[in-house]
Amino acid sequence: MDRNALSRYRFRSVWELPAPPAAVYAVLDRADEYPRWWPQVRSVTSLDETSGVAVFRSFLPYELTVTARERRRDPAAGVLEIAMSGDLDGWARWTLAPRDGGTRAVYDQEVEVRKALMRRFALLGRPVFVANHAWMMRGGRRGLLAHLRPV
Repeated sequence: MDRNALSRYRFRSVWELPAPPAAVYAVLDRADEYPRWWPQVRSVTSLDETSGVAVFRSFLPYELTVTARERRRDPAAGVLEIAMSGDLDGWARWTLAPRDGGTRAVYDQEVEVRKALMRRFALLGRPVFVANHAWMMRGGRRGLLAHLRPV
């Protein structure tokens, strides 16, 4: 078995949101504000106009730090995509589309874990790491729903 394969992950989350795609895109496009509404995004520090450093922590007692660089920013198509390096190496993409008076937001991510501790426990820890990611995505969806609600 390819030992590196155990450290590769492919995720997809689909969020149905009661706001128009342009409003959702506007929020997702401001990565430096994610910590305001997404509890598991601990910090985002801009490096320049198209890159930054993000720190994540879900329910497991470790943080992941990544440098994110913009690969695609297309408001007309509803697509935001980044390349990541650091504790995770790969990419992530939001794709937004109108749906039933709101937005269908699809989050796709393909990464290889570079953090030594996670690689060491790749076989036994994989189900826990997947659950940790799911927990983080549920927290993000709840936070975004609350953020999008009119005051």
